[in-house]
Amino acid sequence: MNSPVFASLIPVVLFIAIGFLSGNRGWIRAGSVKDLSNLVFMVLTPALLFRTMSSVHLGDVDFAPIAAYFAAAGLVFGGTMLLLGFTSLAAARALANMFSNTVMIGVPLVGLVFGEAGLVTLFTLISLHALILLTAATVVFELAAARERAGTPGHEGRSMLRTVLMAVRNGIVHPIPLPIIAGLLYAQTGLPISLVIDKPLELLGQALGPLALLLVGVTLAFTTVGSHFRAALRIALVKCLVHPVAMAAVGWAMGLKGMPLAVMVVAASLPVGANVFLFSQRYEVAQDEVTASVAVSTALALITMPVVIVLVTRFLV
Repeated sequence: MNSPVFASLIPVVLFIAIGFLSGNRGWIRAGSVKDLSNLVFMVLTPALLFRTMSSVHLGDVDFAPIAAYFAAAGLVFGGTMLLLGFTSLAAARALANMFSNTVMIGVPLVGLVFGEAGLVTLFTLISLHALILLTAATVVFELAAARERAGTPGHEGRSMLRTVLMAVRNGIVHPIPLPIIAGLLYAQTGLPISLVIDKPLELLGQALGPLALLLVGVTLAFTTVGSHFRAALRIALVKCLVHPVAMAAVGWAMGLKGMPLAVMVVAASLPVGANVFLFSQRYEVAQDEVTASVAVSTALALITMPVVIVLVTRFLV
């Protein structure tokens, strides 16, 4: 066994377990989860993203693994739609099948296993992840919803262009892509960050991993799976197993190798991201199923991610 890999994974499992226990015992109340989530997304995450990307030059960034990732995600999404049909429900399940939790779990996990070099690759993906995948998903959802509304009295059609432009805007003006873009722009100036600013950013970034993982566990404690377990398990199996296999296959076909490919395969193995629930809520489809799939895929990923990481570190890195 690769002991450094398991040494990196132990804190991930431990923090999620502590968070689950804290929520289950009532030490953290359900009403506090949103506030903790805002702290992670609005303060800690931007600090880490900006500081890491502020020393990266665009000429050193390899976009080939990112292209392979989106190709693999497209295969999973398109394959799901082909199997289930062109409906809003199929779109919700397809999005859940390929949209990863790249921030809450991906950032601390990749940071522990691959270090800062791995984080640069992951942050490059994150800068485009929501923008490209959620914009494409918006188009599919709108087309499917329009098809379902066709001929229904009392429903006015939505402007496709306006909806897509709004999705693009929301994908850019967001606390995740913005600090990455700002950090890259600052890096191109060649100026170092003042120590007075750099040290607080470093401390905030160091707090992200533990708090984000604790928050995942707390969220799991307040999530009820219930009668949607089977549907959630199907999504979880595709997300945690089929998606990384598709990523590895596409990467191999494109001639990719080394740590960048390993990071992309690990990113594909991550559980379902919370943005999928926001889409299902907006389009009022499969809300309970998607919520359950986030919980089930996170629990399943605690078993599958170590296997994926051991395989990629042994054969790709």
